[in-house]
Amino acid sequence: MLEPIGTLLALMAGAALGGGGILLFNALRARRLRMAAYDEARRIVGQAEEQSHEIIRRAREEAIQLRTEVEDELNRRRSDLAREEDRLQKRREQLDERIERLEEREVRLNKRQSALDRQAHELEQIKTERLAALERVAEMTRDDAREHLLKMVEEESRNDMARRIREVEDELSAEADTRARELIAMAIQRVASDYVADVTISVVPLPSDEMKGRIIGRNGRNIRAFEQAAGVDVVVDDTPEAVTISSFDPIRREAARRALSQLVLDGRIHPARIEQLITNARKEVEQIVREEGERAAYDAGVAGLHPEVIKMLGRLKFRTSYGQQQLAHAVETARLASVLASELGANVEIAKMGGLLHDIGKAMDHEIEGTHATIGAEFCRRYGVPEPAVNCIESHHHEVEQTCVEAIIVEAADAISGARPGARRESLESYLKRVRTLEEIANSFEGVSQSYALQAGREVRIIVKPEDIDDLATIRLSKDIAKKIEDTMQYPGQIKVTVIRETRAIDYAK
Repeated sequence: MLEPIGTLLALMAGAALGGGGILLFNALRARRLRMAAYDEARRIVGQAEEQSHEIIRRAREEAIQLRTEVEDELNRRRSDLAREEDRLQKRREQLDERIERLEEREVRLNKRQSALDRQAHELEQIKTERLAALERVAEMTRDDAREHLLKMVEEESRNDMARRIREVEDELSAEADTRARELIAMAIQRVASDYVADVTISVVPLPSDEMKGRIIGRNGRNIRAFEQAAGVDVVVDDTPEAVTISSFDPIRREAARRALSQLVLDGRIHPARIEQLITNARKEVEQIVREEGERAAYDAGVAGLHPEVIKMLGRLKFRTSYGQQQLAHAVETARLASVLASELGANVEIAKMGGLLHDIGKAMDHEIEGTHATIGAEFCRRYGVPEPAVNCIESHHHEVEQTCVEAIIVEAADAISGARPGARRESLESYLKRVRTLEEIANSFEGVSQSYALQAGREVRIIVKPEDIDDLATIRLSKDIAKKIEDTMQYPGQIKVTVIRETRAIDYAK
C-alpha cells in the first residue's frame, strides 16, 4: 500500500520539478526576446532620427532655393513694372501733347468754319440777287424756266427717239420682211392644204311641201316632240321643200339634222319614232366626233393625247368661223406651225400640239363662260397637256403672256391659216361694219383729215393734216391707231395701218 503511494508522490514531485524547469526556460526566453526587441526598436528609432534629420535638411535647402527664386521673380517683376510705369508716363505725356495740339486745331477749324459760313451766306445772297436779276431780264420765274427747259429737252428727246426708231425699224423691216416672206411662202407651199372653208349644214331638204305638214303633225305634236327630244328649234317657213334647224350647239344641230333626214326618208313620223332616231343619231355623231378627232391628231402628227381631248377636238368638225371649218383649220395650223418651228429651230412637237389644240375651246365656249382660248387652256391642262402647249393655246390671242417661242409660232400659223385667200368668208353686214369701224377709229384721232379702208378691210390708209402732224408724229400716230384697233376690234389675220402726210406748195407765174 505504501509503495504505490510513494510511487505516486515521486511521480508528482517529478512532474512539479519538470513544470518548474519549463517555466524557468520560458521566462529566460521571453527576456531574451524583450532584449532583442528593445535593441531593434533602438535601431529603428536611430534610423528614423537620421532620416528625419536628412528630410529636414533637404526641406531647408529647398525652402532656401524657393525663397531665392521667388525673390528673383519679384525683383524681375519690379523691374518690369518700373519700365512699364516709365513707358506709361511717357505715353501720358505724349497724349497730353496731342490733346493740346487737337484743341489748337479745333480752335483753328472753328475759326475757318465761321469764315466759310460767312462766305456761304454771302454766296447765297449773291446767288439770290443774280437769280432775281436773271428773272427780271428773262421775264420768267425759276419754275417757268425749268419747265421750259424740260419741255425743250423732252421735245428734242422725242424727236431723236422717233428718228432713231424709224431708222431701226427701216433696217429691221427690210431684213425681217424678206425672211418672214420666205418662211411663210415656204410653209404654205410645203403644207399646200386644200380649201378648208365650209358651212355647217342646218337645212334639211324635203321631197315636197306636203312633208312639212307631216313634220309638224296634228296640233304641232310631232314638231314639239322633235324639238324637245333634240334640244333644237325647227323653223318651218315659206322656203320651198326645206326646213331649217337652229341651235347654238353644233353637235345637237348635226344630230337633229341626221334624225330629221332619216325621218323624211322613212316617212314614219310620230313621237316614239322621233325619240328612237334622235338617240341613234346622237350615237352616230359621237362616233363621228371620236373618229374625226383621231383622224385630225393622226393628220397633224400629234400623239399621246387624252381620249377626252381627242373627243373634244372632233367636235370642231361641226364648228365654223367665218365659214372656215375649225377642225381643218386646226390641222392646217398644226402643219404650218411644224414647218415654221423646224425652220426656226424650235420644239416641233410642242408647236404641232399647240397648233392642233389652239381653238379647242370653241368646241365648248357655248357651254362655259369665258373666251375660247382660256376655256381650251384650262381643259387641256386638266387632261395632262404639257404646259408649253397650254401656253400656246392660252396666249394665241394675247390674253396671257407668251412664255415660249412656240406660242409665237402658233399665233403666226393661226394667222396664216385664217388670212390666206379663200380660207374664210364673212357676211356683207359684218364686212361693212368692220370697214366702218376701221374708219371711225382712224378719224377719232386728232390731226386726221381723211381715212379709207382698203383691201377688204385689211388695210386702213390715213391722210393727216400737215400743219398739225409733223413727219415724226406720224410714226407715233400709226402705232397709236394700230394699238386701238387691236384693243377694240376682232378680225382675222392682220390690218395694215398707213399714215400719209403730204405738203404741197402752189404758186402761179403771171
